[in-house]
Amino acid sequence: MWLTAWEEKAGDYASKSLIGYMITYIENTMKMPVVAIREAIEYANENLYAEGIKNPNLTGMGTTVVAASIIDNTLYVFNVGDSRCYILDENGIAQITKDHSLVEMLVSKGEITRESDEYKENKSKITRAVGAEAKVLIDSFEVELLGNEYVLLCSDGLTNMVDDKKIFNIISSGAGVESSAKRLIEEANLSGGSDNISILLIDVNAR
Repeated sequence: MWLTAWEEKAGDYASKSLIGYMITYIENTMKMPVVAIREAIEYANENLYAEGIKNPNLTGMGTTVVAASIIDNTLYVFNVGDSRCYILDENGIAQITKDHSLVEMLVSKGEITRESDEYKENKSKITRAVGAEAKVLIDSFEVELLGNEYVLLCSDGLTNMVDDKKIFNIISSGAGVESSAKRLIEEANLSGGSDNISILLIDVNAR
């Protein structure tokens, strides 16, 4: 299992707590990874929401999350918020997840485009977060892999600063996952990144 998370409120407490809750749940369950990941996110949501009720300083806190597991040749992805999963191969880059954000909702209704100023100015306003409400709605995706792909999990700290084309060019350069991940962070910072950046890059062929 791989996961990355980033906070929306209450500093980095929510994201760190989410990871802790998820790991605790998964380590103590005998369920299949696909079931365990979804239930681990729900378990984290219940605990974060309860903490927010008890502590006024944490009320309304939330975190985004994207998590993935590869079983045989199938990639299973789960997400809440605007942390993303991409798949890259020789044919290009494809975003697997859908952002849970106000602007993506407006795009789906045909009211704005991704090229509009309104989209760029409001893309960080999310409509779902782990811990923000008593129940969390989790999206899930299944993708069949050929074995020559890269899987990228990342926060909006990367995608707000580096476009998909540049992400593809950096990862497909052949520099390797560690060097490519460092280069992506450098590019985000050079582009004025003010948000922390979470990146997890997987070479499917090397796992």
